[in-house]
Amino acid sequence: MHYGEILSILVAITWTITALCAEVASRRMGQLQMNVLRMGASLAILAIILWVATGSPFPQGMSSKALLWLLASGAIGYVFGDYCLFSTYVLIGSRFGQLFMTLAPLFSALTAWALLGERLGLQALAGIGLTLFGIAVVVYHRNSGQTKSSSVIDPSILRRGILFGIGAGMGQGVGIVLSKVGMGLCDATPLLPMAATMVRAVAGLIGFGIAYYLKGDKERMRKGLRDRTTMAVAAGTIITGPVIGVSLSLLAVQLAPAGIASTLMALTPVFILFPSWWLFHQKITAREVIGSCIAVAGVALFFL
Repeated sequence: MHYGEILSILVAITWTITALCAEVASRRMGQLQMNVLRMGASLAILAIILWVATGSPFPQGMSSKALLWLLASGAIGYVFGDYCLFSTYVLIGSRFGQLFMTLAPLFSALTAWALLGERLGLQALAGIGLTLFGIAVVVYHRNSGQTKSSSVIDPSILRRGILFGIGAGMGQGVGIVLSKVGMGLCDATPLLPMAATMVRAVAGLIGFGIAYYLKGDKERMRKGLRDRTTMAVAAGTIITGPVIGVSLSLLAVQLAPAGIASTLMALTPVFILFPSWWLFHQKITAREVIGSCIAVAGVALFFL
């Protein structure tokens, strides 16, 4: 039974829900405020789960080296990667922004090459080219040939969204490799994926907490906490993101080759098309579907 592969598909589904909820919550209360709330709440939930399951709210059996790797993973994956991702949601929407997450497996492979000496062959380079081409198809379509449509994105906003999207893919890809290295240094840690996610969330909360202290809109945070709709979608983001989604992604990486797991997790841009059409009334065109499929096919080619 391919448990790792099945879990990876479940991760893509949970991240689809996360993306949709995060777009709404970030627009209502601000992406920085949302990330502080998300990290703090997920940290509390994970501590409760560990407490009930192991008798301690803190991860057990982790070496100092493992903690450092996982904290670095949280800083890169959560603070840098998620800041970029949520900024992308606000600027260009979750459906378009999630397409750039297909770059995460490519950055994972590059990080593994840098840290572990793994080399990229011709097929891997072809996969990179195909993935980038698929993204280019959607990017070009999203801002051309629709000048009479209100859905056209301002070019300067589009450029910022693309840069943030690339940063999000980079943070996700690098972060998951650092997590795997850190978990490999843990000999006997109960509920290792959740324990590792909790350590990463500590780094995330510290990073976003500092950013919020320096430039956060505290009044907007207070309004968001009092708004039931905002809190409902924020809860969806928290549960399906750092609590369930990230924990399952780390478990999937343990049970399946990282390349295969990352490829299946990259199906989110395809899964998000119909919900975006249904919830946000965003038109789905044949070219966007083709571009998304090409991008995911490129990721698959990269790891075949």
